[in-house]
Amino acid sequence: MPKTSLYNMQGVAIGEVELSDAIFAAPINTAAMHLVVRSILANKRQGTQSALTRGEVRGGGRKIYRQKGTGNARHHGNRAPQFRHGGVVFAPKPRDYVINVPKKVRRLAFKSALTSKLNAGEIIVVDNITLEQPKTRLMAGVLTHFPLSGNTMLVLPGRDETILRASSNIPGLNTFFVNTLNVYDILRAGKIILTQEALKGVEEVYA
Repeated sequence: MPKTSLYNMQGVAIGEVELSDAIFAAPINTAAMHLVVRSILANKRQGTQSALTRGEVRGGGRKIYRQKGTGNARHHGNRAPQFRHGGVVFAPKPRDYVINVPKKVRRLAFKSALTSKLNAGEIIVVDNITLEQPKTRLMAGVLTHFPLSGNTMLVLPGRDETILRASSNIPGLNTFFVNTLNVYDILRAGKIILTQEALKGVEEVYA
């Protein structure tokens, strides 16, 4: 069973915490993570792009000049793609970019992502995070005790307005709850900070 250090808010190691084998010692499946990340990014696309083909552009019903004798190329209307104000050749139309991924593959990718983060030493478990006031300086003071780099993911067991308000203005810090985690955000995070209660929630939900 994998273990990692348990820290307090001052960044001092106060013990160790055992992690679930099913989540933090799972086989790393790169293909599953790649598929899930593609699915997440594709599902964010609105798919509302639209352009007009030559048959949909207004005008251009009259032949612009006679077929022969002008020395020019043969044309019908002036709404062909090569003309100004003409239609688009392969005009994009509204479409759905959703990529459906089986639940088992999503779970496999989630476990693979957390295992890879643990192996890289990028998961920090804190016993508890409590703030007296929703002040940015208080939250920033807590973060200075940990070796953070790049984007930082803070995982809470549930909604805490004090912590949310205190962390909303800190660049590079993104706050998540146990039920809002996804593979893409886990992989792009430099460090992941979990409270001990959030860790238990992750193990209960995803194990």
